[in-house]
Amino acid sequence: MKDYLIKGMDKESKLRVFFARTTQTVEEARRIHNTSATATAAFGRVLTIGAIMASGFKNDNDLLTLRISGDGPIGNILVVASNNGRVKGMVDNPSADLPSTEDGKLDVGSLVGKNGTLTAIMDLGLKEPYVGQTSLVTGEIGDDIANFYLQSEQVPTAVGLGVLVEKNLSVKAAGGFLIQTLPDILDEEITKIEESLAKAKPLSTFIDQGYTPEEIMKEILSDFEMEITGKLELEYLCDCSRKRVEKVLISLGEKEIEKIIEEDGESEVKCHFCNTNYHFSKEELEKILCQ
Repeated sequence: MKDYLIKGMDKESKLRVFFARTTQTVEEARRIHNTSATATAAFGRVLTIGAIMASGFKNDNDLLTLRISGDGPIGNILVVASNNGRVKGMVDNPSADLPSTEDGKLDVGSLVGKNGTLTAIMDLGLKEPYVGQTSLVTGEIGDDIANFYLQSEQVPTAVGLGVLVEKNLSVKAAGGFLIQTLPDILDEEITKIEESLAKAKPLSTFIDQGYTPEEIMKEILSDFEMEITGKLELEYLCDCSRKRVEKVLISLGEKEIEKIIEEDGESEVKCHFCNTNYHFSKEELEKILCQ
């Protein structure tokens, strides 16, 4: 089953929601980056919410860069997502891991760290990108994203993110949701949502049991008449290419390229999003120098 997300709104325009299944997307990221169990959970949560956030953009070239910088052993987590469902990312220390918590859960909060920042850069085709930054709350990602929306946009937001990792480190289930209340919502309706979320099973359990994003939305928001306003396939996909890497080398300038030729005689450039290596021989570097 392909990964996808749905966008929805209730008939009275009191809620805006996104529900996503990202199992294959997170598994592809794990395979590429060879992440530990806890790093997979942390990375997968950021990939999932990145895809959800970017899906709300209006234009094809709009881009979200989401960076989680905590004081935990995983270091920085960076995710880039566009509104066409493509997402990619990288982590500083993919092999970083920690023992499970007392209740047997992967300790994402400690791996990320509670002291640090969440930075969202939204390139919406304007002169300057919008940059929003808030402090981390728990390092669990969901709480941090909810706090980001409350602080930067004053929008009350509920976020659920889950990644279930097998003993062989593969991803068994992954997904997420984002629920935002709109101005017309009543206090008692907010209470209903809070009660529903409190008694709902973990999101990764829903996904593991075969629930679709539509069914999860129906289960959690049963008190509302929801309408699906959009659907988008999701995938982990890096758009790097040899031509793009050439442009990066050209941007280094003549002196730097001449230095590489003189000292190394060749160049090896690695894409940190997909771990693809691009080799440039001395002859190829000299060709670039002439451009």
